[in-house]
Amino acid sequence: MPVIGVGIDVVDVDRFAASLERTEGLRQRIFTPGEATRPVRSLAARFAAKEAIAKALGAPAGLAWHDAEVVSEESGRPRFELRGTVAARAEALGVSHVHVSLSHDAGVATALVVLEG
Repeated sequence: MPVIGVGIDVVDVDRFAASLERTEGLRQRIFTPGEATRPVRSLAARFAAKEAIAKALGAPAGLAWHDAEVVSEESGRPRFELRGTVAARAEALGVSHVHVSLSHDAGVATALVVLEG
């Protein structure tokens, strides 16, 4: 399968936590109800993943934050559930599989997304 796009993002966890505290409603705008209750380091990694998938998709205008939800499989492995604007862009590009990797350590959260066709 050919690689259609790659995206990566890095987030400072403390800075992200301060943004969530400072900006009322930010948590609800970015995260689905299933994501929003997670610890801040996990939210930072999920924010990085949402940024990374947008980059991998070519960063088109109009992508909705809630249309790319990071969920955890029973094993703990993260995966995306795409819907709406994000699913439409992925389909238009011919994406058949989305790989996502999350990490958080030493105050930094990272995410890598690879799109295959």
